[in-house]
Amino acid sequence: MAPPEEHPVIAVRHAVLCAALVAVAAVAPVSRGSGAGPTPAVPVAADADPAPARQRELLELLKQDCGSCHGMRLTGGLGPALTPEALRTKPAESLAATIVYGRTGTAMPPWRRFVSEAEAHWLVARMLNGATDVTSP
Repeated sequence: MAPPEEHPVIAVRHAVLCAALVAVAAVAPVSRGSGAGPTPAVPVAADADPAPARQRELLELLKQDCGSCHGMRLTGGLGPALTPEALRTKPAESLAATIVYGRTGTAMPPWRRFVSEAEAHWLVARMLNGATDVTSP
């Protein structure tokens, strides 16, 4: 069996996360399609924060996997920048929905199989605050 970082399933999961955040800077509203009520606004209540180990995992995925397209400092590359300055005019709700539900007609797939709505909101809050270092949660 391949080491975890070389395992094909993990490689695909990381590629999907990177693709998911490629379109995170888009501002068009996202159709949820489920008819469910609105998602909680960012920032999410402290009791909804992921566990510390999951926070580190989410930030590592953001930095390492998304960084392959958005730049290792998230300042842009093949994909748009994910810095507070680049995202400040984007609605946090739309950014989180982009992560969870994707964007039809783009390379942005739904990420809800791997990241919960609460985790997407947590990631967006971290990006908007510039607190994306793995040691910062």
